[in-house]
Amino acid sequence: MKFTDAFNRNPLIGILRGIERSQATSVVQAVIDGGVTCVEITMNTPGAAAIINLVRAYFNNKCCIGAGTVLTVSDCKEAIEAGAQYVVTPCVDKDVIDYCKSNAIPVVPGALTPTEVYAAWTAGASLVKVFPVISMGGPDYIKELRGPFTTIPLVAVSGVTIDKVDDYFRAGVNGIGLGTKLFPPELIKEKNFKKLQDIAEDYTKAIAKNRPVIEVKEKKLTDLI
Repeated sequence: MKFTDAFNRNPLIGILRGIERSQATSVVQAVIDGGVTCVEITMNTPGAAAIINLVRAYFNNKCCIGAGTVLTVSDCKEAIEAGAQYVVTPCVDKDVIDYCKSNAIPVVPGALTPTEVYAAWTAGASLVKVFPVISMGGPDYIKELRGPFTTIPLVAVSGVTIDKVDDYFRAGVNGIGLGTKLFPPELIKEKNFKKLQDIAEDYTKAIAKNRPVIEVKEKKLTDLI
């Protein structure tokens, strides 16, 4: 499953941080059952590369598996070699973006200011992650960014509660990223996979009700080099 296809099916990226290898497939299965099609394993998770390799092989075409919190080219290389189908960063690092481009891997850099958003997009981002969006005012900040940046696909990340999904999409986001809102640590600890599925279903339904009509297009390799 290509990243753009998975994202357009359900523009929600699940951010799974600190998961133990023994629980990874069960947790990812739960949110897949709830409609999620994109999950990233953060690279600051112990044994992240091995977990990426495991879930990528286990779910194959059921879910697009990426690597998150990628800070260096070394992280990027390790993640891609493990099977990551896309890369997400918390910041704009041109070396990481260039490495993804050279390997034809979609990259979603984190950006906050208008300058960072534009720099990420012109450097070759597939989408731009507005992070941490809650610190800048949430939907109202997205609305301000949409003034000058009408065509850059934006993903709102940090503090996106289900009651605000409508506000974010009305403000102009193309998708959202969810960490502990989708993967509450206490539910993982309790192995309450049914509740994880329910949360995923609730967000999926809220997004389906409010998502934009225009889909995100795949950047061709010739556009990235």
